[in-house]
Amino acid sequence: MIGTTAAARPDVSGFVLAGGQSSRMGRDKALAHFSGRPLIAHALSILAEAGVPAAIAGAAPEVRAALSTYAPVIEDSQPGLGPLSGVCAALASTSARFAAFVSVDTPFLPPSLIGYLLCHAEITGSAVTLASVAGFAQTFPAVIDRAALLALQRELTAGRYGCFAAFEAAATSLGRRVSVLPVELLAQAGHAVHPSGLPSACWFANLNTPADAERAERLWARRVA
Repeated sequence: MIGTTAAARPDVSGFVLAGGQSSRMGRDKALAHFSGRPLIAHALSILAEAGVPAAIAGAAPEVRAALSTYAPVIEDSQPGLGPLSGVCAALASTSARFAAFVSVDTPFLPPSLIGYLLCHAEITGSAVTLASVAGFAQTFPAVIDRAALLALQRELTAGRYGCFAAFEAAATSLGRRVSVLPVELLAQAGHAVHPSGLPSACWFANLNTPADAERAERLWARRVA
């Protein structure tokens, strides 16, 4: 089922989490360039190619105006508390049942992975649907049922800012579960495939520093060549 998407489904919204201090990058990561485009443009393209209308959540106040030229920006009422705050603000802004979240600094995620996570969430009714690589669950991308919002807000209010722990707490409060899908199996079965043939071990590479960006550029240049 290669390229599964959420096209034309009114029950899905997409969000790019563009918060964080970007201290290791030296500038706001969302506007840092990779392969000729800002990272925010890559992240929005991943959701768009998965058929998901997207907005930006968790952006720092000083870059909101610049980011708003790419997509609507959801204001975070509690900035500085990490990605969980952006997740809550995003869920509060939508009436869609499911929300798909990607981080701004993972440009190698294949759109088909987002589509498959959404498909799995709809079929199973999982409160939160994640992927794992090499046996380790990845916090993002994530597909979250909006019903989890109140429990996630409780975690945030209590000062528990870790996303994965908050996802588990929200799922438990709903009597449901967090689904974690191994990307290696999805790739082997053809459910999630990178359009440029990048192996699944590379899909979750984070661009946190200029050195990370340089390595990613070299990897991408080799794949394109």
